[in-house]
Amino acid sequence: MALEKNKKNDIISKFRTHNSDTGSPEVQIALLSERLNILASHFQTHKKDHNSRRGLLQMVGQRRSLLEYLKKHDRNRYEEIIKQLGIRK
Repeated sequence: MALEKNKKNDIISKFRTHNSDTGSPEVQIALLSERLNILASHFQTHKKDHNSRRGLLQMVGQRRSLLEYLKKHDRNRYEEIIKQLGIRK
């Protein structure tokens, strides 16, 4: 359930901090959020897919770790990314 190449490039170009940025916390969080949304819709139809659910939980944990890192190191960037993605209140 990987992202399509053009969708991934759109997300990277929207959240990057400079021209050659592909791995900043903002980009990683945005890519994980998109994959989580895709998996959430997958579970609407495949309720007993427990192996994929484990992967979903791992991705949620990874996104949470990245958000905590960003919150600790640059509060303004953290608040901006959660506002853009709408993932926390």
